[in-house]
Amino acid sequence: MNSPSLTRSVSRLLARLLGGFIAICALGLTACGTVESAARDDCTSIGWRIGSPGYEDCFRARVRERNMDYSRPSDLTPKPSLI
Repeated sequence: MNSPSLTRSVSRLLARLLGGFIAICALGLTACGTVESAARDDCTSIGWRIGSPGYEDCFRARVRERNMDYSRPSDLTPKPSLI
C-alpha cells in the first residue's frame, strides 16, 4: 500500500518536473524574435546607431529582405502528376 510519505515524495517530484518543463518552455519562447527585432540586430551589429539617417534605410532594407526570405514563392503552385 502507498504510504503518505511516498505519495508526498512522488508529488514533489512531479511538481519539480512540471516546474522545470514550464521553465524550459518559457526560455524557448523568448528565443523567438520578430522580423523587426532581427533587422534591428542586423543593422546595429554592423555599426549603425538607432536614429541615425543610415539606420532607417538599413532597417527598411533588412525587413524587406527578411520578409522576402520567409515568404512563399509565387511559383509554388501544385501541379498535377503525370502518373
